[in-house]
Order: sequence, then structure tokens, then C-alpha cells
Amino acid sequence: MRAAFYAPLKPPDHPAPSGDRRIARLFRAAFARIGVETPLASDFRSREPKGDPAAQARMMGDGVARAGAAIEALGGAADFWFTYHLYYKAADWFGPEAAARMGIPYVLAEASYAPKRAGGPWDLSHKRVAHCVREAVAILCLNPNDAACLAPLLDDQSTLIDFPPFLDTAPYADVVNIRAEARAHIAAETGTDANTLWLLAVGMMRGGDKAASYAALADALRLMPDAPDWRLLVVGDGPERASIEAQLLLAAPGLVHFAGSLDEAALARIYAAADIMVWPAQGEAFGMAMLEAQASGLPVVAGRTGGVHSVVADGQSGLLTPLGDARAFAAAVQHLMEDDATRQAFGRSAAARVAATQSLDAAAMRLETVLTRINIR
Repeated sequence: MRAAFYAPLKPPDHPAPSGDRRIARLFRAAFARIGVETPLASDFRSREPKGDPAAQARMMGDGVARAGAAIEALGGAADFWFTYHLYYKAADWFGPEAAARMGIPYVLAEASYAPKRAGGPWDLSHKRVAHCVREAVAILCLNPNDAACLAPLLDDQSTLIDFPPFLDTAPYADVVNIRAEARAHIAAETGTDANTLWLLAVGMMRGGDKAASYAALADALRLMPDAPDWRLLVVGDGPERASIEAQLLLAAPGLVHFAGSLDEAALARIYAAADIMVWPAQGEAFGMAMLEAQASGLPVVAGRTGGVHSVVADGQSGLLTPLGDARAFAAAVQHLMEDDATRQAFGRSAAARVAATQSLDAAAMRLETVLTRINIR
């Protein structure tokens, strides 16, 4: 079985890492587990960041040609079309037409629709997203909050399918048994006591929501108590690194350490060494790093926003606090630092929950169910 795979925002083979590229790759891996090949239909990036109607009109005008090129790239053979992640800045300008010409179903994953964009600078792209949503036979919603705006576009609400974010848990589950070794290593690297409680923040250091999350974290750090003995380790890099580091160091002098950007294996070891994942989650869709942390047995303290509740089970695998409430965030972190039993119980629950419901195997089983439901299997 073959799925024509397309990611308008960033193709899965793009050289620059990102959460979007990673999830696209995870979908392909999940499909592979149920015997579905995912040849790339196109590597065209449709993101139009400036709100330029002329640029959107050009993409719309090129749609027929791109549909033909996609069909040719696929050798004219696929069982269904699968577009991952479209929104008003990155529409799918040719997928529905290519699917119709091939006589195959059109399936979407992580589609979002923003009614407030109607009539604005992205109006053409906004309307195109609505068209794509209406053409889909199934829409997999990784962020449950997307469903409310998608629903009015659909006659059949069963088209919307809850599909929790997922990851390959193996790299994180495998390091749980080296926790003592990992903690000793980080203590030696930072010159801290082996019993220090390690808070961990993982996020790209760029403007917008990421910078806002780091700023919110700095606000919370100013309210943190001196005891018990704790440190914050920050993993991430990007154009705003100097500014973000300065904010955090000013907020908690002598208590913050920076690891820069790490590959998956090194990051997994960091998760194994840490005690609590902390991330205010400003503007976060759901947060893959928080999913990784829980797969490694870490409880999470995060802001209650977007689809974060689909990743962190409040009161079971972590604590969610009101967005922008630095005092509540600091209090939640302090509670888990001081309550060893709850912190460890949350960590065990987090690892078990991710393994059972948000692993690659769990996603593959859900995909199998979806394909059966829409009569592709």
C-alpha cells in the first residue's frame, strides 16, 4: 500500500531540523510499521510568511501544474493522499486536485483553520485551507483545540479524528537505567553536588513564542526559593540565545547552566539525569520536548495552553498552571521539588502513559484503525 505524502510547511527530508519535520518523519515511520509506503509527492514549501496576496495567487495559479508534477513523481500510483500540517500560512495548493485526478481519498493531519484570517492579507490561503478541509475524508487532530474551528466546515463530524501526538519512545526508555551514571556526569560537568535537583528546559532560542516562554520562565525563576538545592539546565540554541541566556542568568544568578543544542542521544541522557521538566509553553501547539521528557520518566510543569493538555496529564504526569501566571508556575515547581513521593509517582505515570498511548506502535495501530474506517484497508 502507498500513501502520497506531502508536508506543505517543510518536507520530511529538509536539512534543517524542526518539530514540524520531526513529526512528518514520525508519521512516515508509523505508516511503515503497518506496511504503508510513503513516497514524497512533492517537496514544494508553500509557506507564505508576509501575507502577500500576489504570492498566494501565484501558488494558486501553479496548483494544476504542481498536481501534475506530483502525480508524475508518484508514477501515477498511490492508494491515498496524506497531507501533514497545513494552516493559513502554508496551504496545500494541489493535493486535493491530485487526489481527485488519481481517484484516491484525501487525508489530512494537523490541519488548523483560523476564521479571524478571513478577509485579511492571507485570505486566499485561508480560503484554500477551508477547501482542503472540506475535501478530506479524514482529518487527524494532534491538537484537540483545532477541532472547534474545523467542525463548522464539515457536514460529517466523524471526519475529525482525535490523534494524540506521539514519538518513538525507545531512545528515552533505554536511558532510564543509566540515571545514576547520567546524574554523576552532569554533576561533574557543572561542579554541583550529586544530590542537586535538576530542572530542565528544552526549546529553540528564537523569537516569538519560544522567546516568550523563556521570558516567562525567567519571571518564575525570580520567585523560586533557595532551598532545596536546585539548578536549571537549558538545552537549546538559536538567534536569540544571547538575550535569553542573559534573562535567565539575571533571574537566577549562579543557578542556570546552558548545554546548547544536543542530538537525540545526548538529549536522552540529559532527560535521564534531570528531575523536572519546566516549560511555560507560551503559544505551544502541544510540545514534543515535553512528550520526550515524560517518556524518560520526568514529570512536567507547563503552562495550560494550546494542546499541552493532550501531552501532559494534569495531576497525573505533571502540573499545568494558568498561562502567564509566574507565581503559580513557581509554586508548582516548588511543590514537586519538595514532594519526592509525588514527583517520582508523576514520573512513573508519565513514562507508562506515553509508552501505552503515545508511542510509535500506538500511533501505528491508530493509523490502521483510521485506514480501515475510511475503507482504504
